[in-house]
Amino acid sequence: ATWQPLTAFAEEAVVAPAEAEAPKPAEFPTDWGLTADYYTDAAKVVSHMRLATSLDKGAPDMEKIALNTKKEMSDFVAFYRRFTNVAGKQSFSTLYTAINVLAGHYTSYGPKYPVPAKRRTRLYQEYAEIEKNIKKRR
Repeated sequence: ATWQPLTAFAEEAVVAPAEAEAPKPAEFPTDWGLTADYYTDAAKVVSHMRLATSLDKGAPDMEKIALNTKKEMSDFVAFYRRFTNVAGKQSFSTLYTAINVLAGHYTSYGPKYPVPAKRRTRLYQEYAEIEKNIKKRR
């Protein structure tokens, strides 16, 4: 192979940065609260947590979604951890872990600060596992 000198930066084509796309508004959920059916509630809590996790800085209703999600998460844990038949399920223990991560984020940073990419990736993995276990009724 023959050696070729690197081109100077000035000679490279200048590409205009893409216009920053405004975050598309998330649909504000209207189905907050528990139904007392574990699998229905777990699926709903996970979907609300997934929405809250996906929001970027400046997303409309971010603070309301975060506050409602945090309340729903604490209500879910407070209600279901009393039942030994639920507390032993794989989906519950993984969901409990994910709830602690997201609730801890909101406690430390507040409801207006988006979930960082590293934490977001971990939460998405946990949500997928929880949803898989809910489908299998575990």
